[in-house]
Amino acid sequence: MAEKGLNIGDWKKLLADECRLRGYSEKTIKSYTFHVKKYLASGKSAREYLIGLIKNQKKDETVRSAGFAIKFYLKIIGADNSLNLPNVKREKRLPVILSKPEVERMAASTVNLKHRTMILIGYSAGLRASEIINLRWSDVDFKRKIVHIKRAKGKKDRIVMLSPKIKKLLKSLSSDNSDLIFRSNRGGKYSIRALQKIVSDSARKAGIKKKVTPHTLRHSFATHLLEKGTDIRYIKELLGHANISTTLIYTKVSNKDISRIRSPLD
Repeated sequence: MAEKGLNIGDWKKLLADECRLRGYSEKTIKSYTFHVKKYLASGKSAREYLIGLIKNQKKDETVRSAGFAIKFYLKIIGADNSLNLPNVKREKRLPVILSKPEVERMAASTVNLKHRTMILIGYSAGLRASEIINLRWSDVDFKRKIVHIKRAKGKKDRIVMLSPKIKKLLKSLSSDNSDLIFRSNRGGKYSIRALQKIVSDSARKAGIKKKVTPHTLRHSFATHLLEKGTDIRYIKELLGHANISTTLIYTKVSNKDISRIRSPLD
């Protein structure tokens, strides 16, 4: 065990139980378990382990995730040294943004109607990958032209718009007597990995050289709304962000104001 003098028995159960008591998602529990397992197996102190990750040139996000997991673990077992671990600074990369014609090319290159609808609903409403694959017919209000996103990230509900074009596409899909809108050919729910492949394949077929993921569609949704003059506070609510500072990243990639500035070359 990495920290001397600690005898906590089944650490996995302890970690998972504490996470669930705090309302953390299963994804977070899985991540925390992975990082704590690696840390305990190393036989190093928390600081030594994290410094080792940095020296081995692990991605900043990996080191940050490991740091959060280890600090949480040390805190729940009562180890005082958890307070001495600083958080690794997050990389401030700008999101990849597609133009509207690029999104339209992706849709046009996707023959499968279900796949095309998944791509376009992600862009038209700014949905996360998990929200797309978990979308149910009962979440869609065709009369009011809204979609109710339930228990999204942070266990928060929100309402987003239903585009008339998406309404038409959804009406073309068969419900197959199932509440889940998008089901694979085998009848099961799509995985996030499967949706990622659908999106990346569509972008490749459309001749787009950028790295395109389902989240790229969400980024593009927010940026295009901002460029059309939508108030940043409304965009925050549509995206389901807890803090406006998260939404403000789109002001850095929007060309609404930048395009008006003339280059000294012109």
